Amino acid sequence: MDNSAVPARPTFIDLFSGCGGLSLGLSQAGWQGLFAIERAADAFETFRANFLGEASRCRFQWPAWLEQSAHSIDDVLKFHHGELGELRNKVDLIAGGPPCQGFSFAGKRNNSDPRNKMFQRYVSFVELINPKFLVLENVPGMNVAHTKRGNKTAKSGQTYYDKLHDALGELGYTVGAMILDAANFGVPQRRARLVVIGIRSDMVKKFPSGCTGLFDAIDVEGGKQLSELGNGAPVTAQQAISDLVVGTGKQVAQHTIEYAGFGARRGYVQLKYEGPHDTAYQRLMNAGVAPYQMDSMRLARHGEDVRARFKKILATSLATNRRGVNLSSDDRESFGMLKHRTVPMSPTQPAPTLTTLPDDILHYCDPRILTVRESARLQSFPDWFTFHGKYTTGGDRRKVECPRYTQVGNAVPPLLAMAIGAGILTAWKSIDAKAKGSIGKKTVIKKHIALAMS
Repeated sequence: MDNSAVPARPTFIDLFSGCGGLSLGLSQAGWQGLFAIERAADAFETFRANFLGEASRCRFQWPAWLEQSAHSIDDVLKFHHGELGELRNKVDLIAGGPPCQGFSFAGKRNNSDPRNKMFQRYVSFVELINPKFLVLENVPGMNVAHTKRGNKTAKSGQTYYDKLHDALGELGYTVGAMILDAANFGVPQRRARLVVIGIRSDMVKKFPSGCTGLFDAIDVEGGKQLSELGNGAPVTAQQAISDLVVGTGKQVAQHTIEYAGFGARRGYVQLKYEGPHDTAYQRLMNAGVAPYQMDSMRLARHGEDVRARFKKILATSLATNRRGVNLSSDDRESFGMLKHRTVPMSPTQPAPTLTTLPDDILHYCDPRILTVRESARLQSFPDWFTFHGKYTTGGDRRKVECPRYTQVGNAVPPLLAMAIGAGILTAWKSIDAKAKGSIGKKTVIKKHIALAMS
């Protein structure tokens, strides 16, 4: 099996795709998506709108045997085992981000959380299809051992990353991992993630430095993006979303219009968008999008008491130089807040890590939470990328619904994914070029020998 030559557009499958952040970045890096698996109907509708339409900028080559709808990975493995087997050795990359809630330090870190076992389904897919490369993204907590109770970090023991590493090793893959911060790749957000890369045994022989070489190439691509978007420095929240500021007082009425999108009800408004400001990041995100095409711009309807509290938090955090960090327990008590995480953003720093809860972060100058579009900007989704479904949900519905804020908060930042895809592709092309050069040299030598013998 020697099919190491780089195709014009190498192919990938996205498992646990969510709304498509990883798929978008890989597509923008030059990879061709085949299909994606996502069980949440709302998230898949967003994926469908952006990757499956006739006019999609990153259209997938979806197979006829798989319905274009939400699927669980268990059902696809069970009901399409034969079709998946037909793809063996024909797919270049399997990517994915299994559910991370069971690993996250922000959650309960429950060792028995069934979502922790989803990486095993990823391994099952790999075993069936045997791709050349693997990419898996998760929270850093995947590489920290769990206790039985789940709410503390174990001092020793096998982590879920260790289990993944061993399982993929048994399938013949060389596996490496690094914690990458999205802010180092042009994403205006501090977001540390464990990125796992695997190389199939026949391919790894051609990569002298193995996975380390791929991570070096990814780092180079990240540096390029950072140079283009932030002049080598991290992109700040203000550079990312200053064109989406609404203002306060009378400015609100002047800068907003009635919201008429999905779920429109009386009292909801959105920013009257006038175009990007003069920052490289905003120009990139808004390229080719008219003001009336801006999606998911609905502002939250805060009561007067909530706005007053948020305004006081912003003023106090500015005066005490505590922007960009979580409110202390004393601060929360003084403001009458029960939430464990409320971070007033700093305009001069990348945003804090976005979560699925919209009220975890306050805007850096407006006394409000972020809109879905602002959250998407901070994740590096371009403005043409549309979101579908409810904005928020609550109670028991959170177990089955995946509203827009959750879709964005769970996503892999596309710019980070693009650097990963571009880095792997660059390294692959490099070894392919060297291989072709070596073949060319051997051909020349053989011609010289033939001439000499004649």
